[in-house]
Amino acid sequence: MEKVLGFVTPLIIYLFIFILNLALPGRWVVGYATKTNSTEKLKYRLNGLLVLFTVVAVWIVLCYNGFLAWDWLYQIRWYGLAGAITFGLIFSLAIVLPYPAVKNSFAADFYLGRLENPQLWGGRIDAKMWLYLIGAVLLQLNILSFAAHHYLLYGPEASTGIFLSTALLTYFLIDYLTFEEVHLYTYDLFAERVGFKLGWGCIAFYPYFYSIQLWSTVDLPNTNTPTSLLVIYALIFFSGWCLSRGANLQKYFFKKDASKVFLGIKPETITDGKRTLLVNGFWGLSRHINYLGEILMATGIILCVGHPLMIAPWLYPIYYVVLLFPRQIDDDKRCAQKYGALWKVYLKKVPYKIIPYVY
Repeated sequence: MEKVLGFVTPLIIYLFIFILNLALPGRWVVGYATKTNSTEKLKYRLNGLLVLFTVVAVWIVLCYNGFLAWDWLYQIRWYGLAGAITFGLIFSLAIVLPYPAVKNSFAADFYLGRLENPQLWGGRIDAKMWLYLIGAVLLQLNILSFAAHHYLLYGPEASTGIFLSTALLTYFLIDYLTFEEVHLYTYDLFAERVGFKLGWGCIAFYPYFYSIQLWSTVDLPNTNTPTSLLVIYALIFFSGWCLSRGANLQKYFFKKDASKVFLGIKPETITDGKRTLLVNGFWGLSRHINYLGEILMATGIILCVGHPLMIAPWLYPIYYVVLLFPRQIDDDKRCAQKYGALWKVYLKKVPYKIIPYVY
């Protein structure tokens, strides 16, 4: 019975999130992506932060009253992962098979998707935003449960670093959902389709792989990482957060109002008369400075757990490197086609791809 319940736990949580996403109050915003074969901007109804807090509150109430063990999601983690993998595959097939082919091969269509921006009820539920929301919320529940398992094992001897890592990842998730609207202006929201990569990625990969640093270490005793090192690791995280959040916000405000000053930074641009590119502030440091920020945040999170020589925690930042460096190449190709000669001027203004003065 425990195996079956563990297997369906992700699906139960995802359905609960769907209901909350639909029923809880939200605010309507106009995004950056356009409807297929149209210039009309898509509308989105956003309430992710409220959904997150509601789900966590329900989880706390269930655990406090003895309906669930505080470390339940850790106990059934393998069954839950199997369930998420299965549901992710089913979702990916369901969102791809019924629709016309886009690529020359089914494999490419299955992986990248066929639909650009599927929505229900005029944007009340947006597939991409819902996928990111369910991944974020289940990840939050996982890391809380994993940290609870560590405390139940070691009590007063538990690792401060484990709890700091949990707190930093929680900050990362709350920050993401606080700035939901900003992410409507990011690459995956306006340039990618919904298939296995996004569907299975958010349903199975995101909530389980992103917790790998805790998954692999919460059973281990306290390494007594010096406080000075924990401070340094937290600073690595927040330096990455400043780069990532600062860059995304600067781009967001620029796309909303090209004359708007952000953090005292007056936009400097180049233009061909039709298209305009931002070339200063965060976006003057490198063409994808936000990617460097993501990698630094992941590095700070995994260092906190106190096992710098273990391979498993390092898979988290390594994944970002594997994901974002090829994405930078694809995005640069896309921009070269879109902006033409202006892009060549931009490359001279901002020569570094991701890491200033290095790459």
